[in-house]
Amino acid sequence: MSDDALERCQEALGYRFQDRSLLTAALTHASIAPNRLESNERLEFLGDSILGVIICQFLYEQYPNYLEGELTKIKSSVVSRRTCSEVSDAIGLTDCLFLGNGISSRAKLPSSLGAGVLESIVAALAIDGGMDAAKTFVLKQMVPHIEAAVASEHQQNFKSQLQQYAQKELNSTPVYEFLDEKGPDHSKCFEVAVCIRNQQFGSAWGPSKKEAEQKAAYSALVELELITPGEQAG
Repeated sequence: MSDDALERCQEALGYRFQDRSLLTAALTHASIAPNRLESNERLEFLGDSILGVIICQFLYEQYPNYLEGELTKIKSSVVSRRTCSEVSDAIGLTDCLFLGNGISSRAKLPSSLGAGVLESIVAALAIDGGMDAAKTFVLKQMVPHIEAAVASEHQQNFKSQLQQYAQKELNSTPVYEFLDEKGPDHSKCFEVAVCIRNQQFGSAWGPSKKEAEQKAAYSALVELELITPGEQAG
């Protein structure tokens, strides 16, 4: 295995391994390993869980007003194969992988390789330097992606925005009331209004109760002058 690749990887990580065999194992794909036990698959398995714990703890601590469902959506986006592969490619981890000829000769490597090596590196860092080493690396790389996912979720979810406002400013929780439905079974529309304390805001129609609730929350946010009319309900 190339010492040059190990050195480039450590520079990309900003971390020097006490046990370089861990780094070698983290970079060894099954296509070149003598057997799968000597590939990075076991480290990838461990790193997947460590990455999830670090992200979940960060979200829990940094976003105390977010509900479990919102946190789950953000976490799923951040630890997705696509995001992990992007991070891996951006810092050069994918280029450091030890691959068999059948894969290394491909013009474009599958995204699973980049995601897998990121997870195996996270595990190797945790074993070699403890959870603090893994956490430092993960948050340095992932916080921008977390912030982007939070911004996207917040902009698209008017129910979330309204709930955060109501809980923080009014010490209350929005209640969605189903008012009416129209149309045949295969093409129904639903009318929903939202109430905060004893104030009911303008109702809204949608092709599902969920979409009607989003539009009702949007209407309430407009009435409360918390958003500008014209934004699209997601």
